[in-house]
Amino acid sequence: MGQEVANNSRDEVLGLLHGRQGERRPCFSGLISITEPGLQSLGLRFGEIHTDPVKMAAAAATSYRLFGLESAVVPTDICVEAGALGAEVDFRIDSPRPEFPTVVKPLATSLGDLHIASPANLARHERVATVIEAIGLLKAGVGQEVAVGAWVPGPATLAMYLVDRGGFLSDLMSAPAEVAGPLDALADLLAEVALAYRAAGADFITIHEMGGSPGMLGPALFGRVVQPPLKRLIAALPAPRVLSACGRTNRGMKLLFECGAEALNVDQANSLAQSRAALGPEAILFGNIDPVGTLAEGDEAAVREAVRQAIDDGADAVWPGCDLWPQVPAANVRAMVHEAAGYRGTPGARETA
Repeated sequence: MGQEVANNSRDEVLGLLHGRQGERRPCFSGLISITEPGLQSLGLRFGEIHTDPVKMAAAAATSYRLFGLESAVVPTDICVEAGALGAEVDFRIDSPRPEFPTVVKPLATSLGDLHIASPANLARHERVATVIEAIGLLKAGVGQEVAVGAWVPGPATLAMYLVDRGGFLSDLMSAPAEVAGPLDALADLLAEVALAYRAAGADFITIHEMGGSPGMLGPALFGRVVQPPLKRLIAALPAPRVLSACGRTNRGMKLLFECGAEALNVDQANSLAQSRAALGPEAILFGNIDPVGTLAEGDEAAVREAVRQAIDDGADAVWPGCDLWPQVPAANVRAMVHEAAGYRGTPGARETA
């Protein structure tokens, strides 16, 4: 199935990440891309793949093998680093439907109480080592056909999973100078993990700043508190790097661009046309198909229309706005991939977006 879309998919995706735009817009992701149809094809439940490298790799490859999505990405949950640092994680193993793992017991009530002594050899922790092994399996299995990606949360997003959420937001707003040290320490820890993922064979790294984006905090607070450790993390990693930010980030696009990643991904809350206008024609911009309202709950016609709109609005690659929702119908994923493969854009649309 995957090879029906593009025989040279990996080269095209990696070329784009290095600034070489081809004739078509690839359809891939750097975030979680696990679907219920993919899990069913393997006889697996979502809750059992996060701690088993063989199951994780097999599940991550299904969106390419079954639907043609032009990447295979791990990890499959956002709690890897939080769990490695000691937060208690519920993997929802017994859930009859796919549910994302979540932290049920954070480490502290505020960032001021969070003491991070970046542990040596964090990559040897069971949770991180599982992802590293899965990357190697993906590289051996599909790595000659599609790009293998890995991702880490941004420093502020990781902080949200380590401390009480109310305390996190209170600290950011009331004592920004006091959170610089903890966020820098988290940036260094995340760099250690991401570098281990690259060494294992990941072709690119996505940094997912979900909770600390300009859309969530506002441009001013983002620029003052979150941007510095985010720059620190990105600067520590080799290219190519993708920065993915949640929420209405149109007013903060230049701040995101200044973080130094080769490409930016924006979610469905954003106007992609406004993002393109803010960045200009040279920036590499991905987005922004709604993973729930369009992909999971819409029909194929709505998916195809959203893909055409994203390309006309200036997307260099079609991405789901955030993680692919597990309940997405197989037909909708195929529609997204195939529409991106065949649509070249309305003449003049990008210039007037």
